[in-house]
Amino acid sequence: MIRTLFATLVLLASTLGTACSNDGPAALRAAAPVAELFPLKVGEVTLQVQVPLTDAELARGLMFRDSLDPDHGMIFCYREPGQKSFWMNNVPIPLDIGFFDSEGVLREIRSMFAYDRRSVISSRSDVRYALEVNKGWYQRNNILPGARIDLADLASALKARGATAADYVSK
Repeated sequence: MIRTLFATLVLLASTLGTACSNDGPAALRAAAPVAELFPLKVGEVTLQVQVPLTDAELARGLMFRDSLDPDHGMIFCYREPGQKSFWMNNVPIPLDIGFFDSEGVLREIRSMFAYDRRSVISSRSDVRYALEVNKGWYQRNNILPGARIDLADLASALKARGATAADYVSK
């Protein structure tokens, strides 16, 4: 799936010398995908999200998946806001990504295309969360810039994953 450029570089640097195929580094393929699903309200819609936290989970993202269930997604959380970059290497399904600020406000939505290796970079430098969903999900659910993610839902998911929610969610 998609991951930040930084997480990708960290993982790729740590796996130099690992056998690679046309499908990507063996370490990414072998890394277990995030399994747990958590409810996350976005605007007035609740979806089920996965929350990657380890470097391997962040780098793998939604890679090597043939589909993503309707009303499911993956949210990437960052300790610090900044400009974020994602790509679709080894992701066979088209996605949309929403970039959210520290307050959980949706600031922009971008489309991403299957197997596209070009980076999709947020236009803003205050991005704290990035939510990937099936292409068209934001439009179908009338989720527009200005909508908010429920930060209490997100904090609960982070805590359930063993993270310190305060590292990712500001009060």
